[in-house]
Amino acid sequence: MASFAIENVESGQAISSITGTGKCESYFIFSFETSLGDALRIFLYFMGLAYCFIGLSAITARFFRSMENVVKHSRKVVEIDPHTNTEIIRYEKVWNFTIADISLLAFGTSFPQISLATIDAIRNIGNLYAGGLGPGTLVGSAAFDLFPIHAVCVVVPKAGELKKISDIGVWLVELVWSFWAYIWLYIILEVWTPKVITLWEALLTVLQYALLLTHAYAQDKRWPYFSLPLARTERPEEWVPPENAICKQDNPCREEFQAHENEQRSIVDIFSIHDTDGKVYHEVPGHDVAESSNSNIPEEMDGKADHPHVLKIWKQQFVDALSLETSESKKQNNIYLRSARLCWQLIRAPWRLLFAFVPPYNIAHGWLAFICSLIFISGIAYILTKFTDLISCVSGINPYVIAFTALASGTSWPDLVASKIAAERQTTADSAIANITCSNSVNIYVGIGVPWLISTTYNFIAYREPLKIKDAGGLSFSLLVFFSTSVACIIVLVFRRLTLGAELGGPRVWAWITCIFFMLLWLIFVVLSSLKVSDII
Repeated sequence: MASFAIENVESGQAISSITGTGKCESYFIFSFETSLGDALRIFLYFMGLAYCFIGLSAITARFFRSMENVVKHSRKVVEIDPHTNTEIIRYEKVWNFTIADISLLAFGTSFPQISLATIDAIRNIGNLYAGGLGPGTLVGSAAFDLFPIHAVCVVVPKAGELKKISDIGVWLVELVWSFWAYIWLYIILEVWTPKVITLWEALLTVLQYALLLTHAYAQDKRWPYFSLPLARTERPEEWVPPENAICKQDNPCREEFQAHENEQRSIVDIFSIHDTDGKVYHEVPGHDVAESSNSNIPEEMDGKADHPHVLKIWKQQFVDALSLETSESKKQNNIYLRSARLCWQLIRAPWRLLFAFVPPYNIAHGWLAFICSLIFISGIAYILTKFTDLISCVSGINPYVIAFTALASGTSWPDLVASKIAAERQTTADSAIANITCSNSVNIYVGIGVPWLISTTYNFIAYREPLKIKDAGGLSFSLLVFFSTSVACIIVLVFRRLTLGAELGGPRVWAWITCIFFMLLWLIFVVLSSLKVSDII
């Protein structure tokens, strides 16, 4: 049976090599697509790819809002003051913000790449050779996260404004695990079992994600023997600036999920989950509120949804999806800007109407909207794999090249949005940089580990054979290039910390010099990796 599978793979490779130079008979929806010219087909498929990226950015906003509701969920703790014998109600956050950064934020922003890699593995189930889209996209996404996103975050703060990492210990833990992820990947590809992945290697890859979570939590809580002896610099009392807080002390916290405003906003406040201790207090008799920096909404207010109210909000989501102009855009005097905005909303209208089916965020603390958003992201990822296959088939471009460039950049859009918002809204650089390093770890431990675990498990049960990596040499070369360039990136960040006192911001000239340097590192990675997998070097 194994020999039969190998024959199928070899014949598939032969067909693939032929389609690179001959006529591609595959099509997306209609069979008459094959009668179109190759240039027109490539253009149309690239347009379809770009339109999927627009849909991905549209669902990202809903995903972030649902994630915000999940993370800010609090539980009620009742205590008795021993001095006044007064009942004290304390609302304590369920989520630790370090774990939230590594799990929900990093996992969520990397979910397009993870779902694309998993779909690619499922499509190739039964083959002894792994698909190329998943690993190529995830390694390319890691480079996009580290270089272009850092480049954007450095210049986002206002001129002269400095934002540094407050908990250097947690960042070092996340950084070490991020670097180790790519060293580990190179070891299992080239050292232990060259060009093949065994079941145990895939399983160990996935389990290391749990070790990352445990180690980061231990560092955050300063567990003895498990954490670095580094003092945490004083955190600002207001993790999010006061003008950006969701609730003010003179404005009672009753969250109103206004679908229209949320949908029209281009920036979603996903970082209001962080505060100094994650607790909200108030005394029952006097109803005096001693709010934390974020004024979290109590569980009773946030968790229970009034059904008529929810249905009204859900209905409003569809009305907003069909509305091409807001009250603000109608006041726009510039006819050209108004027309451009109208055209953009018209392009996004089908996606907005589709995503209006995502339930409102105040149901089940946002979990239902969170899960539905991930399902939509998975559907878009599947369409992306189809377009990528067609582009590769028609043009003859190596799928790895498309994965390193177009797919990696497009699917990393949520990472870019998340880190940019963090660099803009937060008073420190913790979440902006943590999202980058943690996303890179998640890309390997989960994004590559889970698909390989699925494939190796099937191959072990069905054929008693490991999973073969068709272009292991090109992938290993990309890992070496990425590791070398990433060391240069980290050195620059450390140099900025030692000289300017912060990783992000600073004098505008130096910020732009750093930005350009990071972009050059990314270009070096893309060019060298593409030349290697195309057998040019």
